[in-house]
Amino acid sequence: MKIYFAGSIRGGREDAVLYLQIIEYLKTFGEVLTEHIGDQNLSDLGNDGPNDKYIHDRDLTWLQSADILIAEVTTVSMGVGYEIGRAVETGKKVLCLFRSASGKNLSAMIAGCNDLTLCNYSDLEEAKLCIFNFLTKDIF
Repeated sequence: MKIYFAGSIRGGREDAVLYLQIIEYLKTFGEVLTEHIGDQNLSDLGNDGPNDKYIHDRDLTWLQSADILIAEVTTVSMGVGYEIGRAVETGKKVLCLFRSASGKNLSAMIAGCNDLTLCNYSDLEEAKLCIFNFLTKDIF
């Protein structure tokens, strides 16, 4: 299975360690196409390609080739929202993970979307349970 993991880059990197932990867990289920999201050296400048067009085109190619999208949506990110919208539009299975105790507000465009699965969690173990349940209920 090819997994596209989405997490904030330019919207803020405060959850980068968590992203890495989620990515490591996801790798037990398949190939994570976007491992760089968990890279501690990746700053909020998002300089993981020569220019923005390259990053956009590369990431969309990965998204199109993925079987599913799993997004950590606690830190607001226009890019993650864009990726979720594109995935939903093409009929991909989408799981959004949100830390409800973060004190942040989740966008109504995510919380109100019936075409994705939203899972509220409080710690890494609960996030893993959300992922496990999502992946095992829909055998790919």
